[in-house]
Amino acid sequence: MRRGRPGAPPRGTAERTLTSVGPGPAAGRPEDEDPGERSGTAHLTTESDREEASRLWHITLSVSGAEAPLREVRRALEQLAHDHPFLLTSRYANDHAEIRYWEEARDLHDAAAVALRLWGEHRSTAKLPPWEIVGLEVIDRETYHQRIAEGYGPPPAAPVGVHPY
Repeated sequence: MRRGRPGAPPRGTAERTLTSVGPGPAAGRPEDEDPGERSGTAHLTTESDREEASRLWHITLSVSGAEAPLREVRRALEQLAHDHPFLLTSRYANDHAEIRYWEEARDLHDAAAVALRLWGEHRSTAKLPPWEIVGLEVIDRETYHQRIAEGYGPPPAAPVGVHPY
């Protein structure tokens, strides 16, 4: 699968596109409106409606499992970063890794669902170790920046790239 973002699709992906969608034609409408309008025939969700509903979420995905050669782990994470160009940084050891990136989604549930599929969907194409997801943090952009400003949480992801712990 590839995400609904501009640019060339990542290598090794299928034709389906994941995108966040707007709340639908009847969401948030007063009950005294014309029932014909609530049927969905009078309102079409446009690309700009979807963009307005989308937000940025900071994702931290932690995975771990049986030991693997560091060289192979690094190569796999570099391939994942190539396949998924929105990755900010990855840290790794021979038995665990942490991946941090920004995801655009309508809400936390959508962002978490996409994040939970990331490792499994890229496991074969990037030749990732057969590790399991052991942690997931999804926070909105405002919370991320508030934590940084207050001195809590991880420092901003710099330098970008794949690095050992």
